Amino acid sequence: MDNPSGRSQLCPSLLSANFARLESDVKAVELGGAGAIHLDVMDGHFVPNLTIGPAIVKAVDRITSLPLDVHLMIEQPDRFLQSFRDAGADWISVHWETVPHLHRTVTRIRELGASPGVVLNPATPLSFLRDILEYVDFVLLMSVNPGFGGQAFIPAILSKVGELKDILSKRGLKTRIEVDGGVDLENAADLVRAGADVLVAGNAIFGKGDPAENARDILRRMREVER
Repeated sequence: MDNPSGRSQLCPSLLSANFARLESDVKAVELGGAGAIHLDVMDGHFVPNLTIGPAIVKAVDRITSLPLDVHLMIEQPDRFLQSFRDAGADWISVHWETVPHLHRTVTRIRELGASPGVVLNPATPLSFLRDILEYVDFVLLMSVNPGFGGQAFIPAILSKVGELKDILSKRGLKTRIEVDGGVDLENAADLVRAGADVLVAGNAIFGKGDPAENARDILRRMREVER
């Protein structure tokens, strides 16, 4: 999960993009300063929605040089790690709630050459991460209940970000904090201020207007905190 600049990154979520013009939407957010492209994989079992598979990830990999951040909201993710890595996934995250042998899973992701991450649903406590933090490159905190785009941000996640940042600092870990769900102009600065390193935004970028300009606007808010 390389980030040479050391600054926070914006990762547009293609869940909210127009798949009829996928290439132009991806190119637009590249121009807008995106640090990676976020792809939500849903199976209709763990979450009540069905989205994309490795074929779409591979198609996106062909049209961008940005890292692909693949978020597996699926049951039995171990069965599909090789397929998504082969398709071009650079960051692969799995939900704590779906993986019985989490250490083995994140170790396998790293063996495949991708950056491993673990995801927590909004109601899952940070204490469940105690024994896995040193083995992952990032923690993805859901700030909505996963399954659909366009949901409202859960404000309590701000304090959760700050608490996780404090835990990582005390343990001397460089694990990055990613936040996904309801991220927009109103909360981007607060999230970075609380300690978030990566913000995933979908509807706020692709919902209306120019995706490139929307991405730039959110990045400006993020950068104001870093000055």
